[in-house]
Amino acid sequence: MGQETFTAGVGPGGLRTKNDIRVLVCYLLSSVDAPLSEADILSILQGYDLANYFEIMDVLSDLLKKGLIVRPQGQPDCVQAAPAGKEVAAQLDMTLPLSVREKTVAAAVNLLARARREQENRVEIKKNERGYSVTCHVSDREMDLLTFTLYAPDLYQARLIKKNFHREPGMVYRAVLAAVTGSRELAADALRRIIP
Repeated sequence: MGQETFTAGVGPGGLRTKNDIRVLVCYLLSSVDAPLSEADILSILQGYDLANYFEIMDVLSDLLKKGLIVRPQGQPDCVQAAPAGKEVAAQLDMTLPLSVREKTVAAAVNLLARARREQENRVEIKKNERGYSVTCHVSDREMDLLTFTLYAPDLYQARLIKKNFHREPGMVYRAVLAAVTGSRELAADALRRIIP
């Protein structure tokens, strides 16, 4: 039986043993097959009330010491599954509830997609004499498709613009394209995405 854990912040269906948390971290990193920061892992597991903060940090340290997860070269804040960690995940993942596995992987995939959108579609916030200029870039990896700058009176609104732009930069591009081409079809499609 696994060692009992602190349960503060753990919701119904959350993990109650360190062994379960170890398996889940290995399963998560094996499933996404990409490095994740410790902050990302915490966000995923705590976002669904699956484990206690202190227990997650303890498990990450333990998995690193045992060589089940490793830090990728050049990414000191990230971890990824080592071959031994992938083996643990493959052998023991069925011991975890299906709902826990599904929630965890869905959250990780969404997090990675968001990170990719933010990397490909840059936003620059610059202070000026009247507030802030927020410059948004819609890109397709090799070139900017659209660049625009908006005024924000304070930093809170500048960050809100950045956050909302990063939610779906493609929709912003379609809406602007619809406006400048006069395409009712593109406008209708953009509105359906804004107001389902």
